Amino acid sequence: MLCLGIETSCDETSASVVENGRRIRSNIISSQIEIHSKYGGVVPELASRRHVEQVSTVVDAALREAGVSLKEIDLIGATCGPGLIGALLVGLSYAKALAFAGRIPFVGVHHVEGHIHAVTLEEEVPYPYLCLVVSGGHTELIHVRRFGEYRILGKTRDDAAGEAYDKVAKMMGLGYPGGPVLDRLAADGNSRFTRFPRSMLADESLDFSFSGLKTAVLNFLLRNGWGPEGEGAEGLQEHLSDIAASFQEAVIEVLMAKTMKALHQEGLQRVALAGGVAANRMLRRRLAEAAEAEGFTCFLPSSVLCTDNAAMIAAVASGYSAMGMEDDLTLNAVAGLPLGHRFAREAVQEKGGSTGP
Repeated sequence: MLCLGIETSCDETSASVVENGRRIRSNIISSQIEIHSKYGGVVPELASRRHVEQVSTVVDAALREAGVSLKEIDLIGATCGPGLIGALLVGLSYAKALAFAGRIPFVGVHHVEGHIHAVTLEEEVPYPYLCLVVSGGHTELIHVRRFGEYRILGKTRDDAAGEAYDKVAKMMGLGYPGGPVLDRLAADGNSRFTRFPRSMLADESLDFSFSGLKTAVLNFLLRNGWGPEGEGAEGLQEHLSDIAASFQEAVIEVLMAKTMKALHQEGLQRVALAGGVAANRMLRRRLAEAAEAEGFTCFLPSSVLCTDNAAMIAAVASGYSAMGMEDDLTLNAVAGLPLGHRFAREAVQEKGGSTGP
């Protein structure tokens, strides 16, 4: 069974052909980093326009690399939320048009659900497991009970970890995206600025907060007169690696502490990383070291499956199709789509109620 996946939730236009929900035949990703880097973050309108320009080309490239035609596709899956509404509508509308024209079954996919199952494209992950989703828009700890059934144990109350990386990198004049640059700098630095806060570390909940850390870094730079331009630029350059290491240590200490707490609280033996920040080398190393020390298993997706990609969307679409859960072409994009919406909607329909968006 061949599924064509399409992902346009933010600033990557991606299309992929996945066979039987597991084997990646192609996974094409068109990045918009050059467009948004000058602004220090994603500009929604520019992202939507670029998706319009690229989606057809990217889908054609995915089919060509997979060695198939659209007539050979058995299923089409596309991200329907959450994400930037304009960006979502481009990929979803294109996917529904292809499904309509080719009379191909269609499945709308939750973006975070795609990240949760990305690692399953590379190795078998037995249920249940804990998933730490860490990206520019999400920081969540999720108990994955089975395919399609999730319980959010904790989430960020303000900024996501990836967003904090990008904003701190912008303060330091390091460009966008900031995560990879800070990770590289931190590898050569000393985390000697221990004053950076570990927000909510002692809190009983499993929630996160990174806005205070971001503000602390800004105030630290201002107090020292270190900015990317002007008289303080030389001082900033001298301490870049140490500031990056100190910031990253504060983020990862909280991520690891909350993850370990959730693991013990839920009695789970498996942890999967997901999302763009899952490519962070220190986070991956710390989780692998903890797994070896405490006897649980960790699953780390390759870098290409950490970022937004359509292969993870096709994998989830294939899973729901195998369960007989497909969508009609009235499905709309929802910017704040809740995780687990599909089973919740099925339950409402069985009771004869309104399903909402």
